[in-house]
Amino acid sequence: MTAENFNTIFNPDVMRNLFPEARTDQFFDALFGDVSEGAYDISLEFEGCGQDELHFQFRLRQRPGKCLACHLTHGLPQVFSRHPVVNVRDLVREIERLMRGHGKCADWRLGTTQEVSAQLHVIPLTISLDLSG
Repeated sequence: MTAENFNTIFNPDVMRNLFPEARTDQFFDALFGDVSEGAYDISLEFEGCGQDELHFQFRLRQRPGKCLACHLTHGLPQVFSRHPVVNVRDLVREIERLMRGHGKCADWRLGTTQEVSAQLHVIPLTISLDLSG
């Protein structure tokens, strides 16, 4: 598959359906018992592909009146990797299904939190592909 094919498959509408906005409130409700405690909104966006990899990002955007930097976003990759609301394992399975047989998701990993700005932090999600067969 080409990069153009992946851009078509993982377009913004598909990504919003894959990780809907409501999941942010579900995450904070499970984490804190109160959605108003959440300092950011979470989205999942497709960033591109390498030879045998797909690159996505969880984007953490500061909510109005909240302080993203005041929350410990650097520990989130470990939380996201096992949290049932974020459910990275099932997200990866759905990504594989969306590829319609043009490869298998062999493995995945979350990178460290990166501070793009005071209002935006990102957590890279890299999926290793098995394109044989």
